[in-house]
Amino acid sequence: MMDAKIDWSTIRLVAFDVDGTLYDQRAMRLRMLREIAANVMQTRSLTALRVLRTYRQLRESIGDDEIDGFEDVLIARTVKASGVDQTTVRSIVAEWMERRPLTHIRACRYPHVTELFAALKQKGKTIGILSDYSAGDKLRAMELKADHIVAAGDAGVGILKPHPRGLEVLMKQAGASPAETILIGDRIERDGAAARRAGAMALIRSSRPLDGWLHVSTYADPLFAPLFERSPG
Repeated sequence: MMDAKIDWSTIRLVAFDVDGTLYDQRAMRLRMLREIAANVMQTRSLTALRVLRTYRQLRESIGDDEIDGFEDVLIARTVKASGVDQTTVRSIVAEWMERRPLTHIRACRYPHVTELFAALKQKGKTIGILSDYSAGDKLRAMELKADHIVAAGDAGVGILKPHPRGLEVLMKQAGASPAETILIGDRIERDGAAARRAGAMALIRSSRPLDGWLHVSTYADPLFAPLFERSPG
C-alpha cells in the first residue's frame, strides 16, 4: 500500500472527477432507482429503463475502446441495441442522466467537500473539474464552484477517460504542468489511469486500500490537513 503523502506546496491545480468523487453515487442510484420504478408503474413501459441500461453499458465499453467523437457513436449504438429511435433515446438520456439527478445531488454530496474547496481557494490553488459527463449544472446544484470545468463531450476533447486528453486540456486552461497537478477521482481504471498517462498525480477516493495508489476514504482525511493550516502572519 502506498503511503498517503502529498507536498501540497508543489500543487497548483487540484482537479476533481464528479460522479462518485464529489457525491455518493450509490446513494444517487438508489434514489434514481425509486424514480425509475415509479415511472415504470406509471407509464407501464420499460422503454426508459431499457434505454438507460443499454446506454450505460455501451458508454463503459466505448470508454474502454477510447473512441474519438464518442457521443454520436454512443447514441447510434444505443439506438441500434435498444431498438428505440434517436430522438427518444436523447430525450430519455437528457431527462434521466442530466435533469432528474439534479434534484438529489445536493443531498448525496460527500461530507467536507465544501470545506475542502474553501481551503484550496484559501491556499491559492486552482480548482478544476474533469468529468465524463456535463458538470456545470451538477456543481451548481451541489453549491460548489470551480475555476475550470472540462467534460469529455467538450469541443477539443471528445473522448472519455482513461484517455488523458481531457486532463491535458484542463491543465492547459489552468496553466499548470503535470508535475503541478493532482486528479482526485474514484476509479483507478478511469481517473487514475488518465492522471498517470498525463504525467500528473492521482488520488483515489476509496473506502478500501488500493495497492500502488494514493487513496483517501473521506475528505476529512489527515492528508488534507496542510491545506487547512493558517499561513504564518
